[in-house]
Amino acid sequence: MATGTIEKQYVEPKITIVGAGPGDPDLISIKGVKALKTADVILYDALVDETLLSYAPQQSIKVFVGNPSGDENFSQDVVNQLMVDYALNFGHVVRLKGGDLFVFGRGYEEIAYAASYSIQATIVPGISSAISVPGLQGIPVTQRGVSESLWILSGTDSNGRLSEELTTAAQSRATVIVLLGYEKLSQIVEIYQQAGKGKLPAAVIQNGSMANEKIAIGLVNTIAETAEEKQIDSTQPVLLIFGQAVALHQEFQSIRRFFDQLECADCY
Repeated sequence: MATGTIEKQYVEPKITIVGAGPGDPDLISIKGVKALKTADVILYDALVDETLLSYAPQQSIKVFVGNPSGDENFSQDVVNQLMVDYALNFGHVVRLKGGDLFVFGRGYEEIAYAASYSIQATIVPGISSAISVPGLQGIPVTQRGVSESLWILSGTDSNGRLSEELTTAAQSRATVIVLLGYEKLSQIVEIYQQAGKGKLPAAVIQNGSMANEKIAIGLVNTIAETAEEKQIDSTQPVLLIFGQAVALHQEFQSIRRFFDQLECADCY
């Protein structure tokens, strides 16, 4: 009869935090794919295309930690702890996140939590939707002579209230990108109107870079109604764009021609 104890084999904990990009799985970086190929565990969120999981070894553990319904089981604190627990018990954990890690991605919180357990996290940046989604639609977020600066804002603060910075942004000449703000669109429109910019070009893009992408193009005064006509859904990822750069979109030319016919060139 065998006696003694079986010692658990030590695994070197490792965490790689990977930005998966705006949604199209082809827009992940090569370095991100390499990380997936060596993963023992993948923790992925709701904005990640699950076809990316095919890069991982078949035996790897794949855990969905997306939180579309607000389930407390997937709060940030719980995700942080899962990430560390899996690393200590299984080895290489890839935390796969939509977009970029540091553009409203809470990536720093995960890095700091890993460091509190003396686990250094490797960073693999992702393509941010804030720049890539407008670009894929032919809207340059900066363009010489049109817009020479860029603001990227969250539509809401940590308490779910409308971001106070929107008032300042609306007074600038910059291209303003608003993430996490579609449910506040009517209030944001009011801010621009109060700044005298009801005729500023504006766009709303849902599921940018993906096959089911929807886009609404118009003016501040009309954008909420246009987005509703396009059946843009607040439960999906939505990005708002305000600024003269939107007028460079091909679809805006029909709006320009409409006002030209009305001899209303100053309407846009």
